[in-house]
Amino acid sequence: MVQLKLKSPYILLILMLLLSFLVFSVWSARQASTRGSQVSDLNYYSKGLKYNNTRIEERAAASRGWQLETEIQNRILNFRLSDATGQPIRQAIGELTLFLKKENRVLHLQPTESQPGIYQLKLPDAISGSLQARIEFEQQGARINRQLLVNL
Repeated sequence: MVQLKLKSPYILLILMLLLSFLVFSVWSARQASTRGSQVSDLNYYSKGLKYNNTRIEERAAASRGWQLETEIQNRILNFRLSDATGQPIRQAIGELTLFLKKENRVLHLQPTESQPGIYQLKLPDAISGSLQARIEFEQQGARINRQLLVNL
């Protein structure tokens, strides 16, 4: 019977370390291939570091029953913001974000409140075509936002 003599006790320790590394690698590869992604919201990474705050604000607006109606007339966007009972929501802070593909830039515009709960915004004459936009209103920690397609 052949018996191997180990010249150093560290050789066995290194072999055990390598073996445990290989076992862990196989286990983690199996976990990754069978369990999939644990991210439940596909837009999680698009919101950045403010994700949790934004979700809380959206839930606050939803619990208050906020409604947002949008219409466009003669390059003027009108937004009607109301609560669940139809009462206007006053003094909300709004921002319209226009994505200009042709110019490869983003334009931020602030609507002004013309009447209680009615916010208006005149679109610049220099822009035309179909534009993707996002409107967002915030008041007292509640936020509502919508994606829009603006055709000029």
